[in-house]
Parts: sequence; C-alpha cells; structure tokens
Amino acid sequence: MSTPASEPGTVRLTVGQALVRFLAHQHTERDDVTQRLFAGAFGIFGHGNVAGVGQGLLQAHAEAEAAGVPAGEAGPDELPYYLARNEQGMVHAAVGYARTRDRLQTFACTASIGPGSTNMITGAALATIDHIPVLLLPSDVFATRVPDPVLQQLEHPGGPDVTVNDAFRPVSRYFDRIWRPEQLLTSAPAAMRVLTDPAETGAVTIALPQDVQAEAFDWPVEFFRDRVWHVARPVPEPAALERAAAVIRSAERPLVVAGGGVVYSAASQALRDFAAATGIPVADTQAGKGAIAWDHPQAVGGVGATGAASANALAATADVVIGVGTRWTDFTTASHTAFRNPDVRFVNLNVAAFDAAKHAGEMVVADAREGLRALTQALSGYSTSEEYRAEAAQEVADWQEVTDRCYHLGHGPLPAQTEIFGALNELMDDEDILINAAGSMPGDLQALWRARTPAQYHLEYGYSCMGYEIPAAMGAKLAAPDREVVAIVGDGTYQMLPQELATIVSERIKVIVVLLQNHGFASIGALSESHGSQRFGTRYRMRNPETGLLDGDSVPLDLVRNAESFGLEVLVAKGVEDFKDAYRTAAAGDGPVLIHVETDLYGPNPPGSAWWDVPVSGVSTLDSTRGARAEYDRSRAPQRPYL
Repeated sequence: MSTPASEPGTVRLTVGQALVRFLAHQHTERDDVTQRLFAGAFGIFGHGNVAGVGQGLLQAHAEAEAAGVPAGEAGPDELPYYLARNEQGMVHAAVGYARTRDRLQTFACTASIGPGSTNMITGAALATIDHIPVLLLPSDVFATRVPDPVLQQLEHPGGPDVTVNDAFRPVSRYFDRIWRPEQLLTSAPAAMRVLTDPAETGAVTIALPQDVQAEAFDWPVEFFRDRVWHVARPVPEPAALERAAAVIRSAERPLVVAGGGVVYSAASQALRDFAAATGIPVADTQAGKGAIAWDHPQAVGGVGATGAASANALAATADVVIGVGTRWTDFTTASHTAFRNPDVRFVNLNVAAFDAAKHAGEMVVADAREGLRALTQALSGYSTSEEYRAEAAQEVADWQEVTDRCYHLGHGPLPAQTEIFGALNELMDDEDILINAAGSMPGDLQALWRARTPAQYHLEYGYSCMGYEIPAAMGAKLAAPDREVVAIVGDGTYQMLPQELATIVSERIKVIVVLLQNHGFASIGALSESHGSQRFGTRYRMRNPETGLLDGDSVPLDLVRNAESFGLEVLVAKGVEDFKDAYRTAAAGDGPVLIHVETDLYGPNPPGSAWWDVPVSGVSTLDSTRGARAEYDRSRAPQRPYL
C-alpha cells in the first residue's frame, strides 16, 4: 500500500515511515532464542513528529489491519504504539522493559521538537549509566532552515547546525542527526549495533529534523529485510584467565562482588556453581542483588555504603576481590574505604574493558557467564579454608538477626518503612518484581531485602533517579505480564513523576504502587542532619511567617485523592497488618492499585556499617556543621585509591 517506487527494487516511503518499518524488522538472538528487538514505541506527539514518525506508526498499523492482522498483534512492518504522558517517564518505561528482558528487547521513544525532546535527556543519562538499551527519536529543526527560527528552536550564535538535541551527545552511546533521508541507510544499522552490544549499549539517539521525517525517498527493499543481531558471549583470553586464576589461588580471604552484568548475562547458575566449587563468599551490588539467592551458603549480602555488615566485614579484610559485572561505583566501594587490606588486589571479570581495568585489576574481558565457567575450571582444586567459611557464615547469621529485627520492629505510632519492606519480602513470590530507585529506600533494601531470584530485585541505583519507579513498573509489567510488579515510592518521588499512572490506567496494566508517605525527604533529611545541616529544606511544611522558613504547619497534600484522580483503585493501610491485607487484595485483583501507608520520617533505619563521601563545609559558624566536619575528616582517613 506504499506509494509506487520510481526505481525497480525500491519502495517509496517517508523517512518516518521507513524508520518504523526498519525497526519492526530488527531482531536479537542469544543462546538460540530469537525475538524482536523492539516491542513497540512510546510517544508523545507534537509539531515535529506528529506528521512524521507519528504518521509512520499510524500507517504501519493501518496496513497491518488491512492485511487482516488480529487486534492486539503486531503486523510485520508495525511497532505497537503506547501514548505516554511524560517524555522522561516514557524513557524510564523503556528502560524498565529492557532491563526485565535482560537487554534483549526494548522500546523506541519519539518526542516533539524542543522541550518534548529535551525532556528525554534525563532518561537518556539513566539508560547510558546503567548500560540499558533504549532508542530515542527526538524531533529537530528544519533541515532546509527555511522557516528558521521555528517554534521552540534555540538559535545558537556559534553555528546554525547546533540545536538543543546536541545536549543528547554526552549522555548517549551513539548519536546522529539525519539531515538527508539517505543518511538513515548507514546510521540506522550503526545504531542497532550499539543497542545490541553488551559492552557498548545504552541510550542511542537519532535526531530527526521535522521536514526530513516527512520527506519521501526511494528506499532499497533490502533495507527492510529481517535482520538478526547476535548478542555476543565473549570468552576469556587464555592468558588473561591464567593470570586471574593465579591471583585468586594466592588468596586466603577472597571475596566476589556480583554486579548487574551477572543478571543481564543470565549467569546466576554459573555464579552459584563457582561459589559452591570454591567456597568464595559472594557479596552483591544494587544491580547484582538476587544473582545469588540470599540463603545460598556463600551469599553474604549487599556490600558498600548501604550494604550489610556481614559483607562489609569480609570486604574490610579481603586480600583478593573478584568483581563480576560491576562498574565499581562509590557506593559499592564505600567511597574507596570498604576494602581496607593494604595488600588487596582485584580481579575484574567484565564484558567492557573500561570497567575491567578499574582498581588496577587483573582484567578478564568476557561475558559473565562464560567467564565464570572458565574461572571455575581454571580454579579446579582450589577452595577457601573451613575457618574462613565458618567466619563468613557467622557474619551472615548475625546480620540475619538484625534483618529480622528491622522487619518486625513493632514501631509506632507510625511503622518504620523497614517493616513494610519486611511484609513485602514475605508476601511477594520469587518471580515477582520489586522496583525502586531513590531516597532512603534503596539503602534499606540493599541491606535487608532477601532476594531469592535475579528477577525479583529491580533497583535503579546507577543514576538513582527520583520518579523512575512508576514508569519503570509499567515497562516491567509489559515485559512480564504474568508476574506481579510492585513499585515502592515515597511521597517525594511520587510528586516528581506520577503521570504515567494515567498510561497505566488507560492501557489496563496491572501494577501495584506502594506509596509510603512520611511528609518529607527521609534520606536527604538524615544525611543533612548527620552532616551538620539540621534537616534544612527536607520536610514538607508551610512557610512560617514568624521565622521566614519552611517550618510551619504540614502541607495539606492529599495524595490519596490525587492517585484516585488518575483512575486507580486506592487502598489506605493503617499499619503493617493492614498493609498486608491491602497487598493481598491488590494482588488478587486484575487492575492497577495504589496502596497508601504513612510511615515514620525518622526511621529507624538499619544500622550502618560503611561510609559514603559527602563533603562537609570546611568552615562554618554553626556548631553542628563544625562537629560534622570533624567527623568527616576522621571518616575519610582510610580512603585511598586502589593502585
């Protein structure tokens, strides 16, 4: 049904139509499983894309419908379309989907020119930092420049080829702007290569001038053939494997730190086999939690600034640390204070050489699954001592007692959020998905959550982006429709990005949102207090005319009615037992539900066992700040580079 082509072997389509068709024919393959790369497209239309990519999405659907494709199924040239409510939110939804599908499938995101497109930049940064593939299609100025400056165009005096979309460059793994239709022939396949490369993947941005989107061109039919991008599993170089094995064999107190790469490469069984064969204890990062079940004999819990005392005690004396699929963020290393053995050495198994080289580690550049299998063989006959295993087991047992206390505090009159987490941990099934990203919750969850599978724990802590949770839950549920998806948000996060609740309702997507309302920013409030700033600006209060500060009455914010206005069912829970009943009701239903429960702004939270570097003012007239500075100087004394 396309416009007749002017040349044999070509088809005449606009750039928008051609891009939609091209994307519909891209596939990934790993371990003999082939699937579409793009499950669909999220979009918000405005001038710039409504008559370009938007028209292409509509036309592809109309052609599928005319060909008799059943409703609810995608035609061979079609990308199913989902109307989002916020451009940043739709990128988070695409990330949530891609992460749940182990980075083998994702969404495209289209936005209008100007603010619609730049709203996606935060989502792009998150995807790139977390190594999650998303395709962003921001609309751009006129390539012809005839109507310049077009509505919402930034005129840059340094050159007319600079637009606001250049801001995507530093937060994208691949960026191009399609000034001419034929440029898409080389740019689109290059973009697919990056999206499907485990070491390079992240946000991929193809900026589309609005006149070019609607421009017709004679496309070679070969451009639209089915393409399969084989997701590689690189194996270790033998010499690198031998060097790494030699370092590990020399260790008396080795420790594995499992990161997100273990989960994305489906290497959990290989990790469990490695740990069982060697007796080496395994700690995990936020992205790696669940890669080894919490009750595995070698599992010792989360490590780092928000980790468990069990893992941090072993980290402090480890002589060899084996990082698998981790990029060693400051939270994982406790700002370079976690690993205190003066002779500590690192072995880094990572698909990306950039991360494998960190901390002067012995580099093993390989897929996590294949690397762990090879290391297990190379270490045949090696095992940690019975004394070291017993020490690790005792540390874990001690921490589990702490966890049990945090889960069952009996705190009142308002419950601590750790009690709600404990209830959820007991109620959720092994394959259900817990989603969170920011505030004090990730710290409590890394320290306390007993993850039983790699699928259960979905924490976005690379960018720790407030507002991620609700849209990501939507994406995760689209990716895993048969599993419960639970997004935990605080009232601060909820106020930042609740708009995709409207999309969730309109698409009839069953997610459970747990909203913990404590009338402030618990995490930053506690951080402020501990750093001498007295929780300034961290509580939701009215302006007090007597003091001039935000320390008056509580803000009359009704989040229950707000959530109801989106069309959700809202259940109000009073305390832990009431919350459990509400969750069971939500899980038994077939529609989206928000559970509202008030919790104590002041915790209590789990006992800390590590440090995070947040500088304190060097001079101050405040006693609280001067005291905090003195403590800061003491705490950073063990900080050092790993060379």
